[in-house]
Amino acid sequence: MAEDAGIKLNMLQPRATEKTYVEQTKRVYVFPVDMKASKQAIAKRVEDEFNVKVTDVKTLIRKGKKTRYSKGKHAYPGITYRRDRKFAYVKLAEGHSIKVFEEQEDNKTSAKEAKKLEKVEKKAAKEAEKVAKKLEKADKNAGEEKK
Repeated sequence: MAEDAGIKLNMLQPRATEKTYVEQTKRVYVFPVDMKASKQAIAKRVEDEFNVKVTDVKTLIRKGKKTRYSKGKHAYPGITYRRDRKFAYVKLAEGHSIKVFEEQEDNKTSAKEAKKLEKVEKKAAKEAEKVAKKLEKADKNAGEEKK
């Protein structure tokens, strides 16, 4: 288990994409992991990090894309590759879940609601000022009529 201590997993947040959103409906979450991470280490880390029960782990390595480069105007262009990436598809037990999209939506809605409340408060303040001005004018007019 000394091997588990050195494994770096990007576990702070699962991937939040359209494809992973569809997978989450099946209780499958996608994590980018280190190339050396084993399935057992990934399962243990997810269980510890999110307090859930892992039933299955599938891993895949996405090969890096080819990219062309040139060292100058007349130099022959070369080809290099982007780095390979490893992803773990982690399936959770029935009744377990990890909040990914729900938290982000809540933050967005609360921000929108806060903006709406600010607008409503500004409108209410303007209306209150208008009413106060009308009352002052009415008081002045009433005072002049008495004289």
